Amino acid sequence: MFDIERWQEIFDTIRKNKLRTFLTGLSVASGIFILVILLGFGQGMQNGVAKEFEQDATNRIWVSSRRTTKEYKGLNPGRIIRMNDNNFDYATSELGKDKLEYKSGVYRVNGGLINYKNESGNYGVQGVGPDYQFIENAQMLSGRFLNYDDLEGVNKVVVISERVQRELFKTVDPIDKSLQISGLNFQVIGVYSDAGGEREENRIYVPITTAKRVFNGGDRVNNLSFTFKPQENFEETLKESNNFTAELEEYLKQSHTVAPDDENAVRVFNVLNEAKRYFGLLDNINLFFWFVGICTIVAGVVGVSNIMLIIVKDRTREIGIRKALGAKPWSIIGMILHEAVFVTAVSGFAGFIVSMGLLELLGPNIEVDYILNPSVDFNIAITTVFILIFVGAVAGFIPAWRAASIKPIVALRDE
Repeated sequence: MFDIERWQEIFDTIRKNKLRTFLTGLSVASGIFILVILLGFGQGMQNGVAKEFEQDATNRIWVSSRRTTKEYKGLNPGRIIRMNDNNFDYATSELGKDKLEYKSGVYRVNGGLINYKNESGNYGVQGVGPDYQFIENAQMLSGRFLNYDDLEGVNKVVVISERVQRELFKTVDPIDKSLQISGLNFQVIGVYSDAGGEREENRIYVPITTAKRVFNGGDRVNNLSFTFKPQENFEETLKESNNFTAELEEYLKQSHTVAPDDENAVRVFNVLNEAKRYFGLLDNINLFFWFVGICTIVAGVVGVSNIMLIIVKDRTREIGIRKALGAKPWSIIGMILHEAVFVTAVSGFAGFIVSMGLLELLGPNIEVDYILNPSVDFNIAITTVFILIFVGAVAGFIPAWRAASIKPIVALRDE
C-alpha cells in the first residue's frame, strides 16, 4: 500500500543529507557502470576473436612442407620436402577415412600475372578442389565455384574475388568473360568474397588438375587442407583431430624420410588448438571482469549499509519516540529498508542506463584488434541491477533490524 508520508520522510532525509546520499549512490552506480562496461568489452573481445576465425573454417587442418633441418638416415639437412598426390590420397582415403568433412590439395602457381583487356595485376593463383570453398569460407557473390567436372575435364576456368573484379573488370560483369593467367586464357565462372577481407581476396582459384597440367606441376601439392567432422562436443572433436594430425605428420615424415623431431620440414597446423587457446583465454578474462565488477558493486552495497547505520544513529531519538507512541518493529524496519532500496534502485538504474547507452552509442564504432562492437546482453544487465537492489535491501536490513531492536527508554536518552 502506497504511504505518501513515508516517502515524504525518505525525501526529507535525502534533502538533509544531499552529499552523503549522492556519494553513496555514486558508488553503487559506478559499480553497475563498471560491470556492464567490462562485460561489454568481454563480449567485444569474443566478437573480435570470432571474426579472426571467420577467415577460415574453425575446424581446419593445414599442412605445409619446407626444408629439412636435421640429418636423417644418411641424408643431409636442407632438402626441400615436396608433397604429392599420393600423400593427399593416403591422408584422405586411409588416415582420414570417415573423419574428414572437406578436403583439398593446394597447388600454388608462381608469377600469377592476370590480364583482362588493358587491365592487369599480380594475384595469387591457386589450384584447388571444389571443397576448398567451404574450407576457406568463401561466399559466392555470382556464378559458381569449381566442381568435380572441372577437375575431371581439366577445364580452364577460374573463380575470381570481389577485389579482382573491382580492380580488373571495373563495372563489367565478369561471368563468362575470359582473362589471361600468364598469357593463357581462362573463363571466369564465379566471383567470391572472403570474411578475411582484401588480404584473403588477393587470390584466384583454378582447378588443381588444370593448374598442374598447364603450369607443369606434375604430381606436386604445396599444401594439404582439410576440415574435421564435428564430434559430440568440442573436446571430443579436438581430441580426434589431434590424433589425426599426429598420424598424418608421422606418415608424411616417414614417406619423405624426415627425422621425427624435425619441426620445420613438415608442419601440421590444427586451428582447433588455436580456437581452444583463444576462447579459453577469453573465458578467464570474462571471469576476471565479473570478479572486478562484483567487487565494485559489493563496495557500493557496503557503502549503503554504512550510510544506513549512520542514519539509524542520527535518528535514534526519533525512532525511540515512534516506538513509545506504538510503532511496530516492522514499520521501523520498513522505513529504513525503503530508503536503502530507493537509493540502491535509483543509483543502480542510473549506472545501468548510462553504461548501456554508452555501449549502444560507441560500441558499433569500435573495431580494433581482437575487439569488435562491445555489447552486453540486456537480460543479463537488467538481472544484475535487480540482484543489486535485492542485495541493497539485505544490506539495509541489518541497520533496520538494529533500529527496530532499540528500546524506547534507551533511545530517548540518546544525545
